[in-house]
Amino acid sequence: MASDPKEIVLDLSPFFRLLRDGTCQRIGPAQFLPPSDDPNAAVRSKDVTVDAETGVSVRIFAPRRRDPPQKLPLVVYIHGGAFCVGSVASPVFHNFISNLVEKANVVAVAVEYRLAPENPLPIPFDDSWTAFQWIASHAAADGGGGGPEPWLNDHADFRRVFVGGESAGATIANDVAIRAGVRGFAGVEIVGLFLVHPFFGGKEEDKLYKSLCPTSSARDDDPRLYPAVDPRIGQMAGRRVVFLVAEKDFLRERGKGYYEGLKKSAWAGEAEIMESEGVGHCFHLFDTTSDKAVAITHRLVELFNTC
Repeated sequence: MASDPKEIVLDLSPFFRLLRDGTCQRIGPAQFLPPSDDPNAAVRSKDVTVDAETGVSVRIFAPRRRDPPQKLPLVVYIHGGAFCVGSVASPVFHNFISNLVEKANVVAVAVEYRLAPENPLPIPFDDSWTAFQWIASHAAADGGGGGPEPWLNDHADFRRVFVGGESAGATIANDVAIRAGVRGFAGVEIVGLFLVHPFFGGKEEDKLYKSLCPTSSARDDDPRLYPAVDPRIGQMAGRRVVFLVAEKDFLRERGKGYYEGLKKSAWAGEAEIMESEGVGHCFHLFDTTSDKAVAITHRLVELFNTC
């Protein structure tokens, strides 16, 4: 008897369900905020396509214009969503990044990668790497091969770059930092990483990751899912990595496991960890005004302004 292509193979309600035909049934209405270049706003934003063939794009966030222009730390942000849901235009991500930009006085570039399972892993990783290469090309005065982007060329300090994200976005961000360290870019220095409630591998198979990447063990022997075992880890860019975990997050132990693994690895930077008590996975995106959410923002602002 043939299997039903619309059979649910993994139910992660209330967010999404993965179907046997390789598609994703995303639950709930999609919400999107448009970019805004209001000169009077505390934070401006604009969307830029970086790869016309794939449609990969970024949303750039910059604080209110100042004269003369300032060179500000550059934050490369990769959103979470289990590789399957989310967008830089989703209110939770757009508002979180805008708040960081305003509080820390930084320029941020958020990556709009293609979502799995319709775009199988490692496509979200590769899309994010494509976006980072486009960002790095602007360290040249003329913007590199893609031409100048004034919001980057005029305002970003490419010697103070931070890369990070939450959940699956943190996993992708770590991969970008390893690739950047191996590849190297003239005039570009990643000084710090921030991994918020990261989605890394553990001893047990992760059913979601296995369904999105069948060739992976979906455990902590997969270098992409558990980068401490990546033979390139000693070359990872960044002098400092900040882990943010939550006590009631089902991914907490995996994040702490990679934190310990990174400290024991060939990587020579500093790793530190902060745990939010009594809360769960990515609580700060939905409870933005709580003391614990404010503490996360404060910790990231401190990283951007002191590292």
